[in-house]
Amino acid sequence: MVTFTSHSPEDTLALGATWGREARNGWLIGMSGELGAGKTQLVKGIARGLGIKARIQSPSFALVNEYGEGRLPLAHLDLYRLDTPEQIIGAGLDQYFGQPLGVVVIEWCERWPEFVRDGKSRNSKLQTPDANSVSPLPHLRLVRIETVSETVRRISYEDFGS
Repeated sequence: MVTFTSHSPEDTLALGATWGREARNGWLIGMSGELGAGKTQLVKGIARGLGIKARIQSPSFALVNEYGEGRLPLAHLDLYRLDTPEQIIGAGLDQYFGQPLGVVVIEWCERWPEFVRDGKSRNSKLQTPDANSVSPLPHLRLVRIETVSETVRRISYEDFGS
């Protein structure tokens, strides 16, 4: 696990931009952290690194925002308002979890219970709730953002898959 300490929103934006420049087709980034921790700020940086010029906003009410004008398409999901896998499936958001096109970033990923470690392969596979199917992931990055102080955030992340 890698830990980065951000001392400002600009630091968080810069980290996201680095990730956006490194991103490859099929990347899935699951983020967790309390309200106001900086998840959307990190997504803004990812979009910048992908070359997306559009204004990035949290999809709290829309559930998903898609941006197609960058080096790779970006889908930005927010599961905060959904409590169960059935609600996520009902909203049609589970389609983003299997073999994503471009980069998919999911805020509040812990609301999708299949973001769990399977011990041996440590998330190299993502289980879907229908028919117990399992999809191999090209790349999964799990991110935890913790508020240390008003301006300081601890961003821990771990990569799985190829």
